[in-house]
Amino acid sequence: MRAIVRRLPMRDPADMSALNAAFADGSLGPGSVVAILGKTEGNGCVNDFTRGYATLAMKLALAAACNATPAEIGARVALVMSGGTEGGLNPHMTVFAVDRSAPRGTGPKRLAIGTGFTRDFAAHEIGRKAMIAATADAVRAAMEAAGISDPADVHYVQVKCPLLTAERIAAAASPTVCEDTYESMGYSRGASALGVALALGEIKAADEATVCADWSLYSGVASTSAGIELMRNEIMVLGNSSAWSGDLAIAHRVMQDSIDAPALWAVLSDLGFSDRGQLAPNSRDRLVAVLAKAEPARTGAIRGKRHTMWDDSDINATRHARALVGGVLAGVVGDTQLFVSGGAEHQGPDGGGPVAVIARV
Repeated sequence: MRAIVRRLPMRDPADMSALNAAFADGSLGPGSVVAILGKTEGNGCVNDFTRGYATLAMKLALAAACNATPAEIGARVALVMSGGTEGGLNPHMTVFAVDRSAPRGTGPKRLAIGTGFTRDFAAHEIGRKAMIAATADAVRAAMEAAGISDPADVHYVQVKCPLLTAERIAAAASPTVCEDTYESMGYSRGASALGVALALGEIKAADEATVCADWSLYSGVASTSAGIELMRNEIMVLGNSSAWSGDLAIAHRVMQDSIDAPALWAVLSDLGFSDRGQLAPNSRDRLVAVLAKAEPARTGAIRGKRHTMWDDSDINATRHARALVGGVLAGVVGDTQLFVSGGAEHQGPDGGGPVAVIARV
């Protein structure tokens, strides 16, 4: 198998022109698409319907190209829309496809992709042990689908998870993890991240008492994003495997805080980049995707200096964090077409998070 990854621009959340053009020119086979990560210009909060709008547009475009129904597309393709392109971040989509006709790899390990899905969760299960366990099972299944047996070969796990709305809370069969809809996003992201950590052996055990409570437990490769547009978890595992061919590879590090640019430099070095300043144009041509998490430090400080992200009543703290981390990473790679997702509960240390790069070797 061979992984295919394409970054495509979006003029608005429903703009599928670049995707349709890739189908038309043959550079992407619609039937080979297994996942799409999108950055939309919504607020990334509970009422960010740009995520559902983009998801619907993608389902319709894929359904038309595959002669399928939108429901059939939704059943097999992981569609992860992350709201929030604050600062200079560029709204775009990253399309992941698999060429299953390619020969088995015979050389160094190359980019491998696996997807998995949980069942739909009941409202009272969001943020709780059932979500942790189901996510762990789905991650293991996605690893198996990708032909990855060693957790050390996994460099990024993207999870799209549900959240609670007032209507869902009112209709719940049992008490929900919280009654604040925005707070529920953190519980959902946190439980999903702990499920990733459990599947990969980064932690030995986790239960709902640890979710958004024991910050010493986290995954160094998980990126979880909550949305209103689904009730299950949709999962994509990215790693390297000798069973895959092609010219793409992935590497990652964990940013210790939001200005940890050296972590990104280390990832680039792992992938053979030797630039000493901002990446030169010929080096940027090798970049295929930059994927990262952003979170304001709960201490209220960055390297001992006070920050005010948690105290701004006008702009949500995660929106500040996306803009900050996006600027730091863009300054290194010289590109703003980055997938920076906010809300990093149990995804790296406090104020930090994983950063991964896919590049041509």
